[in-house]
Parts: sequence; C-alpha cells; structure tokens
Amino acid sequence: MAGEPDNMILVYLRRFDEKLDRVIDDMRDLKIRATAVEEGLVGIHRRLDRLETRVERIERRLDLVDQPH
Repeated sequence: MAGEPDNMILVYLRRFDEKLDRVIDDMRDLKIRATAVEEGLVGIHRRLDRLETRVERIERRLDLVDQPH
C-alpha cells in the first residue's frame, strides 16, 4: 500500500506538469500576439501623426487657422 500513494502523487504531478506546459505555451502565444498588436498600434499612430501634420499644413495654406504673431 505504501507504493500506491507515491504512484498517485506521481500521476498528479505529471498531470500538473502537462497542464503547466500548456499554460506556458499559451502565455508564449499571448506574448507574441500582444507584441504584434503593439507593433500595429505604433504603425497606426505614425500614420495619424503624418496625417495630422499634413492637415495642419493644408489649413495654414488655406488660411483656415490663425497664424501666430
């Protein structure tokens, strides 16, 4: 009987180890996906900044904004 608890403990430890491996894999996947989202947002911000600069220049040329003295 002394062997059975050790075996059950090993069974549970192996199950736990397998689940932990899946969690680690999922976390790795989530980190990769989060990085891709961050990179995409950086690109969007860059484009918005350029558009803002272009709109400001157009507004100045059309005298739609007050010029600083």
